[in-house]
Amino acid sequence: MLSKDPVIHIEAELEAPQLFGKTPYGERRVINILGGTVSGPRLRGKILPGGADWQIIRSDGVADIFAKYTVALEGGGFVLVTSAGVRHGPAEVLARLSRGEPVGRDEYYFRTSVRFETADLEADWLNRVLMVAAGEREKMKVKLDLYEVL
Repeated sequence: MLSKDPVIHIEAELEAPQLFGKTPYGERRVINILGGTVSGPRLRGKILPGGADWQIIRSDGVADIFAKYTVALEGGGFVLVTSAGVRHGPAEVLARLSRGEPVGRDEYYFRTSVRFETADLEADWLNRVLMVAAGEREKMKVKLDLYEVL
């Protein structure tokens, strides 16, 4: 069961993808994270530059996603975020996404599982929860609504 409402909202600003081409695992690309914001009823912060989203586009067209980045909390602490998931949809919708065109969140599937690590006492609750994110990709941004697994 998931929380009824999102617990955290993330907006991450992205660099253009680094396209590695077809490796033995699939079409590899890396998307560096430039910054962004994190908000929710229990925490607020900024995404620091230096994280990235490592993706493999599988032979079936599914984007296998693995992201890792750091959030600087308003209170001064840091949170390490690790996210893994998948994005897929109809070919024409994914083509629009790759061109940077607006695509509704309900036109494709973008979900990740999210874990956290922090030494910050006020955000310590994050060390003990799992969350599932529903995502939306824009041209140079990703938006995630995170729901706690209850």
